[in-house]
Amino acid sequence: MAIMERGNTQGARGQPPAESEDARPQEGRSEETSEHHHQAPVKERPEERTAAAMLDDPRTRRWAWRIGAAVLAGAAVLVLFGWRLGVAVAVLVVVGDLVRSSRKSSSVTAWQKSSAAERRTEKQLKSLQRNGYLVLHARAVPRDDEGVSDGRIDHLVIGPSGVYAIDSEKWDKRLPVRTLSHRKLFHGPFNKKDRLDEARWEAQMASSILAEQVGFEVPVQPSVAIYGPSIPWKVMRVRDVDVYAGNRARAYLRRRPKILTDGDVRRIFQAAEKVLPPKYPD
Repeated sequence: MAIMERGNTQGARGQPPAESEDARPQEGRSEETSEHHHQAPVKERPEERTAAAMLDDPRTRRWAWRIGAAVLAGAAVLVLFGWRLGVAVAVLVVVGDLVRSSRKSSSVTAWQKSSAAERRTEKQLKSLQRNGYLVLHARAVPRDDEGVSDGRIDHLVIGPSGVYAIDSEKWDKRLPVRTLSHRKLFHGPFNKKDRLDEARWEAQMASSILAEQVGFEVPVQPSVAIYGPSIPWKVMRVRDVDVYAGNRARAYLRRRPKILTDGDVRRIFQAAEKVLPPKYPD
């Protein structure tokens, strides 16, 4: 994936930084040190550690904010209109914030702080599940000797009409998007050849890996869903990559003929789960 387009701050390997020597607990202090410190250090109580951990938890802070806002709103209405309406308003404040938060959430933890483009596509793809489509998000391809990859497929879609590698992109809406002879894609003055070649390469690698796993050919069609600028076409194939406006991702998949059975879909999906690991493991 093109790093400059994503602005992704996650490390490729997702490993926590090594604990420094100074941060590790020191055991068996020397007798000389103990002579200069006659007073034993005060140990942190278990309940204090638990309270600190709860305060550091963003979910706890969020609920504290909800409760505080609900109490304030309910108290104001209670004074003016009575306790029943006050309680109702307090409940509505909490429910409203829960709904708003759920709309911003994603099933992929690593996406919570990145661009909303992936989440917008993810939301569209959820509605296709009832039509027999299965989706994996943020999959690494291909794996190296350590099981890590620099490539990433935002959404691997497997359904009756085939297998698709969809990458969601957020581009500057002020710059126009245009093509030249189905071989070049421009965003303003910028040639997006490298971006298309990367998407095609990721799909080809996924196709090869899946075919080896399931024992039959698995074509994977690469595509780029673009959010931001206006796209003056429905679907355009440029350098063998389908390019379209991000809000058309669902329609792009639904209007294609059926080529896979339900058994094929499940078999390919299970293989993909196994051989295309999450880019950002939990």
